[in-house]
Amino acid sequence: MLTQLRNPNSLSRVIARRLPSLHSGVFHALSTLMPDNLTRDDVLVSRVKDAPELYMRVLERHNYTTFLQLTYLLGPEREQHPNAHIRVYHDARMAEATSFSPEQGIERLAGPDLPVRGLVERSWRMNRALLKWLEYLLAEGHNASTMQPADETPDNLADPEPVSAEASDESVRLD
Repeated sequence: MLTQLRNPNSLSRVIARRLPSLHSGVFHALSTLMPDNLTRDDVLVSRVKDAPELYMRVLERHNYTTFLQLTYLLGPEREQHPNAHIRVYHDARMAEATSFSPEQGIERLAGPDLPVRGLVERSWRMNRALLKWLEYLLAEGHNASTMQPADETPDNLADPEPVSAEASDESVRLD
């Protein structure tokens, strides 16, 4: 009897080939939510009947990229659930989640001790979850026309912690 060993990295290779398509899908869904005045306003809020307020906050602006936070503020404590941090590549028409949970905020996704396989699979899971949430938001009725400048920035949308030079060194070992 011949036993065939499956290459453990084959799944990561398939996922890596499909990631650009997923990032394009995230961009397309997100662009339906992003209003044209995103270049002027830092905090936007979408209010839809029978749904929590959806906040979109611009964390960074660059010539070809924008870094956003997209979150609901829920409950009397106005906690962020879910809390997505998204890097939008306008020229490539792609967007990717850099984090997708209330606890993560902005964190290192790569480093010398993290294998590439784990990074690819983690990116796939985060971006699939983000795409599903964006599709849900669109089905709820959120869109560019419901995103309006917020009168004031809620206290719960505090500035992210500054990243030290040591922590911002995101190198990946290609073993």
